[in-house]
Amino acid sequence: MERPSFISRSSSSLSSLLSHDEKSLLPRPVYQKPKIRVRSLLGHCLYRRVVLWIAAGLAVLFLILNSGERDLRRDRLLDLVHSKPYKKDKSDVGGIKSAKDEPQVAVVVAGTEGSKSSEEVSVPEWREDMPHWMKYKHLDGFFVGLKALVPACDYKPEHPRSPGEKSPYPVTISYTDLPTPTPYIPQPDYESSEYTAEYHQVKPCYLDNDNKVPVPDIYAYDGIVQGQPEPVIGSHGLLGLRDDVCFDRFARYGPYGLGYSFEEGGVDVGMDTERAGAEAVWKKTGKINYDKIDWGEVQNRCYESNKERFAEPGAQNQPSRTTSTTRTERSFTYTNTNSGSQKKKIPRTAVVVRAYTGYPWTHHAVLNFRAMISELALRSGGEYTVHFLLHVRDDNEAVWADPVTVQRVLDDNVPAEFHSICTLWSQAQMRLIYPGQFGHSFSNPSGGDVHGVYRSAHLPLQHFAMNHPEYDHFWNWELDMRWLGNYYELFDRLGRWGQQQSRVGAWERSAKYYIPRYHGDWANFTALVRNETLNSGRSPVLGPVSFPGRAPLRSEAAGQSFMPPSCTTTRDDPACGVGEDADLITLNPLFDAEDSGWVFSSDVTGYDTALPAPPRRCAIVTASRLSRRLLAAMHEEVWRLRHTMFSEMFPASVALHRGLKAVYAPHPVSFDRGWDLAAVDAAFNGGRDGSSGGRGSPFDLRNEHNHKGTTWYYHSEFAGLLWRRWLGYAQYDDGRSGEGGAGGPTLRGGKVEEERATGTGRMCLRSMLVHPIKWEHPSELEDWQP
Repeated sequence: MERPSFISRSSSSLSSLLSHDEKSLLPRPVYQKPKIRVRSLLGHCLYRRVVLWIAAGLAVLFLILNSGERDLRRDRLLDLVHSKPYKKDKSDVGGIKSAKDEPQVAVVVAGTEGSKSSEEVSVPEWREDMPHWMKYKHLDGFFVGLKALVPACDYKPEHPRSPGEKSPYPVTISYTDLPTPTPYIPQPDYESSEYTAEYHQVKPCYLDNDNKVPVPDIYAYDGIVQGQPEPVIGSHGLLGLRDDVCFDRFARYGPYGLGYSFEEGGVDVGMDTERAGAEAVWKKTGKINYDKIDWGEVQNRCYESNKERFAEPGAQNQPSRTTSTTRTERSFTYTNTNSGSQKKKIPRTAVVVRAYTGYPWTHHAVLNFRAMISELALRSGGEYTVHFLLHVRDDNEAVWADPVTVQRVLDDNVPAEFHSICTLWSQAQMRLIYPGQFGHSFSNPSGGDVHGVYRSAHLPLQHFAMNHPEYDHFWNWELDMRWLGNYYELFDRLGRWGQQQSRVGAWERSAKYYIPRYHGDWANFTALVRNETLNSGRSPVLGPVSFPGRAPLRSEAAGQSFMPPSCTTTRDDPACGVGEDADLITLNPLFDAEDSGWVFSSDVTGYDTALPAPPRRCAIVTASRLSRRLLAAMHEEVWRLRHTMFSEMFPASVALHRGLKAVYAPHPVSFDRGWDLAAVDAAFNGGRDGSSGGRGSPFDLRNEHNHKGTTWYYHSEFAGLLWRRWLGYAQYDDGRSGEGGAGGPTLRGGKVEEERATGTGRMCLRSMLVHPIKWEHPSELEDWQP
């Protein structure tokens, strides 16, 4: 869910601060521009006419000059990368096609040989009126290529470095030619005796009906590119993610169609970039033809061949929203087999990708979701299933009533290969499912409808969960997110980590960004948070919270609780909640919205406005994993109690109110500049009691700019720049529109730079989440508006 980077508390000024997509989600009166009366321009007052016409002329002149400079930059970028436009044609690749590409013709090189080292690059002049992060130099180590790959034991980061830690510069070229990648398989060894002794056999899944086309492996390179910066926030190792391998674009996406033509079954992109040694990823399976794929059929076949592994819907091991239970590791239960031995059954998870009509599907987006389905659903033997939840923006389309309408909407808006995994919904439908009056709101800065996707994106997800009892958990995902790595490793490790967390201190730990090089290891961070909580004088949160006007759920009225038995002895038992699946896993801190300065912090509807607003927690960016019992509690809050809150606040607040287990998973987040780590902590944990919430929050409108140079936030600018450079396309190095120093921004990267004999080749990055990715191929910039 996108948010405007700056919004006044006054709804009257909201329109100028929302993007085009955001405006389309709001009622017309909120963003409709006032009409200009001709009479006021041609009135009887001569002086007024002169002043107005001069002002209008200057404004037009400014727009012409500004658009010309922007067009010049855009055209230069396109000229350097692609000689023909990248257009869509519904006749190919599920409704998507591009023209044949010409090779790139020139770029400005930014390599390591013959150029200044990172240590020698001067820092731009900083003034007091500029943002704090602008005093730090840009980091170049991200853009060093595969020829500088070194074993993890020899790796030295450009940033951050401990006192006395040696600089990696100048970077030494390790390879004359490029190294060779190897298959990367983070799933368990399903054929091992250890696995089969405990679990049901996993039958391999295939892409075709005849079981002749296996699901391909992705590839990785052993080692890390020398000098590549470490993540500043979060940690690979803490979450169980490998940090000793890296991925280039062909190792990551080559198995799914990157780098080969439509005629061969690919997507016809990546062929315009440097591609030395790319053939290694097709050696085992060949170039797979994806023309006839129906991902719904493929996922169903995979599940049917492995369904004995999973508990039936409604079985006793399914999490109950009303019963306090002790759940064994990963919700496993034992079942009898024909041989008399006992086998564990595992839970299933749905990954629900939020789509909408009018989304400009591109070849890179197709590659991304082919990867997600293959790595999560097929390589796991049906443990995961990927769905698209398609928002039909036209409320006049009765998409829940007419299959002909449904097919027309799909044909017009979604590549054919994904049709069978789409569930359509509309706001009109949500009004039918959640009818009635919801009472007053404490605040409604957007002016939007309480049933609208902007304010209540959780409504269709709740409805989806109620109609899919086969899943224990639901990942809420967005179209403009990318994972540079294997999707199974990401989702599996996050789930395992959340399960291992104690409930004691979880809310307080989850309210703070973890900066490993500053805070030390996780045990030290935990102790720090505990001391900060004690010194604050505030009581830590453990179970359900009480507040004026709190109404019980039906299960609570019946005396049932979401707290497990392990938490009933003492409030300080560290075993409390360990082994219990997390009901909510977020990818940004769960901060206290009260006094945080976050613009939607009081968008709370249906509670008694004569009383204080209920306590609230929030995680910016809606990407998160929600349990069935959390979604069921949210569903009851809405349909029976008529309660709701802004999209990013409601799941966390319901978990807080009802005593469900919630954690923030500190995944690796990189910065584009060499921040001082104490400054990072001050900026990102500058809220109440050293947290990210309350006064001083980094989510305050005045502070959100600090996220622009990170790889993960709704308005990050570095995320897109880094991703496109990794894909092999030249980008301006300013990282932000309008910043580039006295000489202006420089175009760097791309085919010529990566192919240069004295360069280091194409980029190879460790796994990371990047968001938002609004455009990928440079020609898409023509249709993209910031």
